[in-house]
Order: sequence, then C-alpha cells, then structure tokens
Amino acid sequence: MFAIIQAAGWPIWPLLLASIVAVALIIERLVALRRSKILPDGLLQRVIAEYRQNGCSEAMLAGIESQSPLGRILGAGLRNVGSSREIMKEAIEETGRAVSHDLGRYLTTLGTIASISPLMGLFGTVVGMIEIFGSQSPTGANPMQLAHGISIALYNTGFGLLIAIPGMIFWRHFRALVDGFVIDMEQQAVRLVEVLHGDRRG
Repeated sequence: MFAIIQAAGWPIWPLLLASIVAVALIIERLVALRRSKILPDGLLQRVIAEYRQNGCSEAMLAGIESQSPLGRILGAGLRNVGSSREIMKEAIEETGRAVSHDLGRYLTTLGTIASISPLMGLFGTVVGMIEIFGSQSPTGANPMQLAHGISIALYNTGFGLLIAIPGMIFWRHFRALVDGFVIDMEQQAVRLVEVLHGDRRG
C-alpha cells in the first residue's frame, strides 16, 4: 500500500485525507441515523396514553424530548396543547425544521467530498502528465521519470473515483433516509394534533 502511495506522488495526500474524513462521516451517520434512535416504536401511543392519564408536566415533557428527535417534535406539540391548532402546528413545524437540520448534519460535507474527489484525482492526472512531458529531452525520454508520471496520472484518477463512488452512494442513501424520517415524523405529529384536539381517538 505504501508503495502505491509513493508511486502516486504528493497529489495522493489530499485524496487520502478526503477518504479518511468520508469514512468517518459515513460511520458516524450510520450510527446516528438508526430508525430505532430517530423514531422509537410506539412512542406516539405512549405519549398520548401518558398525557391522558397524568396530563402534561415539565418532567414528562423533558423525558419525552430527551428520548429522540421524534420526542422533540411531540414535546413541542404538547407544550402548546392549550393553544389553538394553528399555534400547536407552528410550534411543531419550527421544531421539525431544527430536527431536520440536525438529521442532515455532515451530509453536505460528505456530498462535497464525493463531488470533488474525481476533480482532485484529475488534478493528480494533470500533475502526472506534466511529469511525463517534463521527462522529454532532446536526447530522448527519461524512462524512470516517464514511468513516475504515468503512475501519478493513473493512481490519482483511480483513487479519486474510489472515494467518489461509495461517497455518492452513501450521500444519496442518507439523504433519502432523512427525507423518509422527516415525513414519518410529520405524520405522527399531525396525528398527535388531531388526537389532542379531539378529531381522532388515537
């Protein structure tokens, strides 16, 4: 592996750094965006049952909001349960925007790495081509310098694509996952409003 890095020349180092960051972000998002952590099963039903049994207390709200992103949204609705439907929905929407932003954390960075990695590889290719042309002399080409230039050109292009392809796959996967979570949370929040305002039984 070290021999490949040496053959690829100095343009490989920014790509190596980008790959380390990308792997770290992918692992972090895989852990953070688990469904059980974002949308715990049965949370809405437990919240409604507890509200009907004990009412709405600060301790109950703090417990709900600390559990999960869905809990934060449901907690925002419960904090405004005595207000009109419109005010309750506005509070839920405001919290929902903040939760959606938190769920999408680091995805911009991952998408940027996936987008620029091929360009960084192309930069390495250009550096390799410069080395190839630099190896030309009136007496002929220097085989060692020619081989080094080809190594830089090919390894950097390949490594750039190696980072970009999985990076783009995971970026699109996480974006779709976050969008699905947001829709599910919106539906559960609407159900909470309807139940607490007497439009539905639960």
